[in-house]
Amino acid sequence: MEENISIFYTNDFHSNFSNWSRVAGYLKDSMAGKRYKKESCFLLDVGDHVDRVHPISEASLGQANVKLMNELGFDAVTIGNNEGITLSHEDLFHLYDEAEFEVVCSNIHSTDGINPDWLKRITAFETEAGVRIGVIGLTAPFNDFYELLGWHISPQFEALDKYISELEESVDIIVLLSHLGISEDQEIARRFPAIDIIIGGHTHHLLRTGEEVNNSLITAAGKHCAFVGEVTLTWDHNANKLVRKEAFTTDITTMAKDMHTEQMLFELQKQAEQILGEKVIHLEEGLAVNWFKETPIMYELTNTLKTWTQADCAMLNSGLLLDQLTAGDITYSDVHRICPHPINPCVVELKGDELIEVIRASLTKDFMELKLKGFGFRGELLGRMVFAGLEVDTGKHLNGEEYVKNVLLEGFPLESNKIYTVATADTFTFGRLLPEVAKSERKDFFLPEFLRDLLVKTLQTKFK
Repeated sequence: MEENISIFYTNDFHSNFSNWSRVAGYLKDSMAGKRYKKESCFLLDVGDHVDRVHPISEASLGQANVKLMNELGFDAVTIGNNEGITLSHEDLFHLYDEAEFEVVCSNIHSTDGINPDWLKRITAFETEAGVRIGVIGLTAPFNDFYELLGWHISPQFEALDKYISELEESVDIIVLLSHLGISEDQEIARRFPAIDIIIGGHTHHLLRTGEEVNNSLITAAGKHCAFVGEVTLTWDHNANKLVRKEAFTTDITTMAKDMHTEQMLFELQKQAEQILGEKVIHLEEGLAVNWFKETPIMYELTNTLKTWTQADCAMLNSGLLLDQLTAGDITYSDVHRICPHPINPCVVELKGDELIEVIRASLTKDFMELKLKGFGFRGELLGRMVFAGLEVDTGKHLNGEEYVKNVLLEGFPLESNKIYTVATADTFTFGRLLPEVAKSERKDFFLPEFLRDLLVKTLQTKFK
């Protein structure tokens, strides 16, 4: 006898609630169809479901995401870095208290030794005919951030060495929920042939029909739930083995919305508006935003960052502020609207010549007009860099490109080999945007504060 088993999944939703009612409609119909045929099906998520870019997630600190997942009947999820490092220790500790699904992550640990009750290292589900499916979860090791919040992420291979053998003895099929990225998934497949299915995320890769590496079928459904993933398995009960596994993804962006989910979202939005409606300040005059010119609000925010971090100087890109503030009462909702990024303040150490090179790079047309996606940035483009504690004298070439004539700190030229502390957005510590910042040997991150927390402080102290 052969048994058909379906595993539906989502990954890297990032609180893109405009898609969620379509996701819900598709999954409710698909799973109902499987169950009508008496086929077992399961629903999993691979992390980064929560993203505080959306007011619903900001106001509820992710609790609304859990409610929506409960309603849809998820069976198990793992934790992404957006759950892990954009919430305080206390808020993550209680994020899944009301979850009606398993939360599985084998490599996250509270540094005080007290883990939340909902956290499981592995779990297992059983099909209608008795096939046992083991699930293990892993999340990406951003320990520079996690450890400031009271968590530690152990190496993924260490966790797999510990738990895969345990699963092999107790289940028939092993599924890994991996919030590590495609390269790590491929390496895991090469090193752990006992894993049958790797459902991936984190790097937002879309594998429309999966990819086979060694004995593992790797799959992932991109980002924002434009696609929903499905893995179909066939278990031969006579041979007592898995005889077929296939993966595919379905574009749900034009599908019908589930009206019950729409109503839930409407109610959650209203709740968010109420929570975020608290007054921050009353402005007698509006505050303009310009991505290519220094404005008072951007200058004062950069100054607040310098003072708050006690750095020698500070720099922030103008694209961080998405919109102006009009005269009148300003609420937390307004602050979140114009600065929705889950970006933390940080301080890096740079030599004088490195700092000058960073300033030069940041004033190029290519940098200012870069339409960055990722690294916590949720804006349109980077915009002009604004400086505090530095006097940057520039000129223009005949072609219009700006160049740096001179840089002073407290009235003195920068010394080439002297070390300076520079406060900025943690965005620039990743990738190749500003290589000197990314390669800095010392980086101090400030968590759980976001830059919008400093924006609130700026408004309340500089624009009273």
